[in-house]
Amino acid sequence: MKKFDLLLTGMCLSRALSGLIMTAYAAALAVLMEDWSMSAARSGSIASGFHLGSTVSLVGVSWLADRLGPKRLYLGLMTLSGLFSLAFALMARDYYSGLILYTLLGLAQGGTYTTGLMILADQYRPEKRGRAMGLFVASTSLGYSSSLVVSGLALPLGGYKLSFLLCGLGPALGAVLSWFILSGVAVSRPERLSSQRFSGEVLRNRPAMLLIGGYTFHNFELLGMWAWTPAFIAACFIAAGSDGMEAAGLSSYLNAAFHLTGLIASTSMGMMSDRLGRARVIVTMATISAICSFIFGWTMGWPVYLVVAMGLIYAFSALGDSPVLSAGLSEAVPPAYLGSALGLRSLLGFGIGTIAPIAFGAVLDAFGRGAESWGMAYGLLGLSGLGAVVVGVMFAWTRTGTSGKMIFR
Repeated sequence: MKKFDLLLTGMCLSRALSGLIMTAYAAALAVLMEDWSMSAARSGSIASGFHLGSTVSLVGVSWLADRLGPKRLYLGLMTLSGLFSLAFALMARDYYSGLILYTLLGLAQGGTYTTGLMILADQYRPEKRGRAMGLFVASTSLGYSSSLVVSGLALPLGGYKLSFLLCGLGPALGAVLSWFILSGVAVSRPERLSSQRFSGEVLRNRPAMLLIGGYTFHNFELLGMWAWTPAFIAACFIAAGSDGMEAAGLSSYLNAAFHLTGLIASTSMGMMSDRLGRARVIVTMATISAICSFIFGWTMGWPVYLVVAMGLIYAFSALGDSPVLSAGLSEAVPPAYLGSALGLRSLLGFGIGTIAPIAFGAVLDAFGRGAESWGMAYGLLGLSGLGAVVVGVMFAWTRTGTSGKMIFR
């Protein structure tokens, strides 16, 4: 196996192991709302706490990575992630302990995303970068789906405590693997030229800012969907006559399939964008995802196979543009400012995304958690999806050729 293939394989596997804990809370949400006596808004606030911690970490670490280099930060945060995941598994037993520990876990895990992307951007040329970043993002989906499978098995056997414990082992193993795979790998830290300034290289860089805007809209839709879809699927099963624990287990299995679909989307769309262009893939995926957001919540009461079919399309399109947005940004800004650009993107994208689970839950509380409330809540995500479509088209216009036609590259 080539050196770079070994590096990519190791980073993807460690990322997948780290992702084992990320959907453990969402998988158990239908059970935790009763056991921890939480409203929908409170339930969403724990997921939002994780995203808030991730946002702080993403922003701070991304800015530091330009100055200290991404490798040491990546390894340090992977280590903290392993420790906090075990703390969450062993000590989260009510709303407040869950909120605090899940937020700390997000604080540790968040910065591993951008620093991982920076390592790959340094190691892979642009013509191979979409594939590399697509696989890295796809490995997150593999971790999510594996988490849901483990949760589906553990919840009926030992409740959320067993589920959290089994999933919490993943990040610890991922940290060990990261130290092994990156030992001896040199990651450069480009020097900034005296003529370069953040305002010019990022803030006045129209393609870069459009990609950051697209990611912001994308994140609100994606994080809201990820946080609440397991509970929605469980609600569909409960409406069909299943009890709460059985519904949570069945929902975990189906949402594992959704995340596996996201894995395929990240890999295939990353490679496709290397061939067909970033803008074309961004606009296509954002359009399909927005349509799914407006429809999905109204599928409660439909036959299960139709709900699942719609969910698979939704999962594919919602994640399909993520690695493409990352690859595009890595090409739109100078390497010396990539961390800063990713930091700004994280501040906006995850800052807005943090609100999504709470806003979704607030809509459910306001409309009574029936079929209409789910339709309205997912429709809120659809509005953000439409924003991603508009920004994607504007990004295509920045690449207009001499004929005046948009070049979807």
